[in-house]
Amino acid sequence: MSRLHTPPPLPTSPGFWRSSVRGPWFTSVLGIVLLGGITALFVTGLLSYAAYNPDLAPVNDKTPDKGLLGFYLFAWPTHPHWLYRLTQGIHVTLGITLVPVLLAKLWSVVPKLFALPPARSLTHALERISLLLLVGGVLFEFVTGVLNVQLDYLFPGSFYPLHFYGAWVFIAGFVVHVVLRAPAAVRNLRRMRAGEGPEEEAGGEQDFPLVSPRPAEPTVSRRGALWFVGGGSLLLFGTTAGQNFDGPLRRTALLAPHGAADPGSGPGGFQINKTAASRGISARETREDVWRLVLTGPSGTVRLSRAELLELPLHSSALPIACVEGWSTGDQWWRGVRLRELAHLVGYDADSAPDVMVESLQRHGAFRRAALRSNQVRDQRSLLALDVNGEPLTPDHGYPARIIVPAAPGVLNTKWVARMTFGDL
Repeated sequence: MSRLHTPPPLPTSPGFWRSSVRGPWFTSVLGIVLLGGITALFVTGLLSYAAYNPDLAPVNDKTPDKGLLGFYLFAWPTHPHWLYRLTQGIHVTLGITLVPVLLAKLWSVVPKLFALPPARSLTHALERISLLLLVGGVLFEFVTGVLNVQLDYLFPGSFYPLHFYGAWVFIAGFVVHVVLRAPAAVRNLRRMRAGEGPEEEAGGEQDFPLVSPRPAEPTVSRRGALWFVGGGSLLLFGTTAGQNFDGPLRRTALLAPHGAADPGSGPGGFQINKTAASRGISARETREDVWRLVLTGPSGTVRLSRAELLELPLHSSALPIACVEGWSTGDQWWRGVRLRELAHLVGYDADSAPDVMVESLQRHGAFRRAALRSNQVRDQRSLLALDVNGEPLTPDHGYPARIIVPAAPGVLNTKWVARMTFGDL
């Protein structure tokens, strides 16, 4: 008598997924955490892009075809001076911290990706489409974000537009998915808190069940799995957050290239993003007898050597450098000439100094030219810096002169400045 063999279930069958950890309560808890975390990521991401003042000049706008998505209604402020350090630090650190939560959430709902039929109703079809946008978008955003933090530019194009448009694709799916699923997630949490079983119904129709009909022996409880996920997030937080602080905490930022100990020693021993050598800046063109700063305004053009700049009234500002990768320095003491006083040299009243276009000796690459808005130029802490921490700038920190502006992204603090053109851009 032959024995009948039952073929193994396919991924489209609920019986294929046997983990006893999966269930509405587990995925609802992860979903609530991601709802708050991803909302904060989206808001801080928009703030980060707004900090570039993308509507000021084409050189600042890395997404020229953004259309209605570019709805920035305010000039990026200069107060408090640590604003960009805070918003971008939160954006990057929170993004990395949420990686275990994201992976656990995707694992918890992976059976739904194989559910048949693909759509049982219009509402279900919208949910499935939003899920595809959600999963694809979130993976794209997290992967490109982590690669950018690690300075691994492996994407096919510029990080800025890819991450920007990817965020909007993701958030569209995220909003639709939240609208459709949030009520069920809240109901499940309330039912579990009341000691009742989770519901397996969605919109009145039997959904693809997350609880396996033939669960395997549990190796960990659902609460234990949440503790495991939370522990992973805490570990990533501890190995990333230190890039935003000075002192011993910076040494714990193992996942952040700029979170290591301060490079070198002395007054210039703090983080840099691009070296003079990597940008093709030679010592010959920055020599004091060669280099000149060219200022242009309504009264004409002024050319100043570094020695002549040092004879002008000099002022000091304690400001950090904060970059899109999430790292920042502590406050460094910069000394130089106020930007508003440079505007005065070419025909503007210091109190009504206009926007300025700043050009670097750097000949290639993004942000070799950058525009600063008038409120940044007029701020008394905004300098064309010549010294830092009591010593002349080092080549890697922008010698002979660099821009330093409160609350501005690092790329707008142009190094190796060659020309400044004041006026409407």
